[in-house]
Amino acid sequence: MSDRLEPPKRYDRRITEPEEAREPKVIKSERKPFLPKSDILTLGGIDIPFFAIVIGLLTIGLVMLFSATYPYAYSKFNGDSYYYTKRQLIFMIIGIIVMLVVSKVNYQLIKRYTYPLLGVTLLLLVIVLFYHTNFQDFKRWIPIGPLTFQPSDLAKFTIIVVLADYISKNHKRMKHLINGVVYPLGIIAVFCVLIHLENHNSGMILVFLIGATLMFCGGTDWKLFALGAGVVVAVALFVVLNPSVLQEYAGERIVAWLDKDYSPLDARWQTNNSLYAIGSGGFFGAGLGNSKQKFMYVSEPQNDFIFSIVCEELGFIGATVIIVLFALLFLRGIKIAMNSRDRFATLVVIGIVSQVAIQVIFNILVVTDTIPNTGISLPFFSYGGTSLIMLLAEMGVVLSISRSTNQKKV
Repeated sequence: MSDRLEPPKRYDRRITEPEEAREPKVIKSERKPFLPKSDILTLGGIDIPFFAIVIGLLTIGLVMLFSATYPYAYSKFNGDSYYYTKRQLIFMIIGIIVMLVVSKVNYQLIKRYTYPLLGVTLLLLVIVLFYHTNFQDFKRWIPIGPLTFQPSDLAKFTIIVVLADYISKNHKRMKHLINGVVYPLGIIAVFCVLIHLENHNSGMILVFLIGATLMFCGGTDWKLFALGAGVVVAVALFVVLNPSVLQEYAGERIVAWLDKDYSPLDARWQTNNSLYAIGSGGFFGAGLGNSKQKFMYVSEPQNDFIFSIVCEELGFIGATVIIVLFALLFLRGIKIAMNSRDRFATLVVIGIVSQVAIQVIFNILVVTDTIPNTGISLPFFSYGGTSLIMLLAEMGVVLSISRSTNQKKV
């Protein structure tokens, strides 16, 4: 054995180690698709009670639409008593399909496309000012072949999505004047001005109230909110006392509301006959199909004043049942909102069910002559393709959000 020490051997790792040990493995990042399939569709069951209430209101609404309109349709459309009912049924079927499809779409997709939705809506609100149906001074409907589209129906949904997105991103600053009042009011003002230019004051009022509701629920300081509400009430009182500041048709409606003897055969004809219908219905009603006021007394009963025919035929009991159904729809929607996983979803559901509630309240106040005739339709009952399909699409959004909650489906 040699006493000579040998230097330690140095191993060349490039020779002795396998190739995969010598060179770090580089994992190439796979480019994710812009919108994975898992982000498009949502799993889980829909909220059955909410869905059942929607279908119940749709069914009752279609039956009452036929009962309220067949004399008017027979007179106007050459003996076709089913004119409004047939078309509304088609719109209803399309709307239900849209609702079910939308209910499967992940609501986060709506949030992702908030700004494109805003751009399209504002563009349509501008287009309708220059390209619209010729009906008096109203610029509300864009003609599309034999059909018409009302951009303000889309605007009601868009204002909900835009404000929900804004508030969810700025909820910690909603107590501040600029972030909690000025910016949201600026967004609402843009919509209201464009809708006002259509001579659609009822739509403008509805959009404003939806926006105000979301501001309140989104955390706007209650003192600032109360101050703003006081300003709104003051403006409303000024307008009521000085109706000449409004367009001629709107000012005349306020005058007719204040003066019950004003032009009873013109400005108050529809309202007076609505009150006759409600009064003659009594507690139990005249019976389905037995209304007398629908025979050319309540003019155009397919639209804003259909609830007066409901009261005449179904009475106080039937009208109360329908109001209770609307209340249950609102309450179930609030439960879905409170169980939602994020603030955006909560605010969207609150906005949608509040829109329905506001329309119902205003419609009933109008047909009972509690407020001036504003021309706000009754959801699920009044005739109209755009409004019904858009409404059912909104119900689909609520159902989509309900799929993502952990609440027990009963």
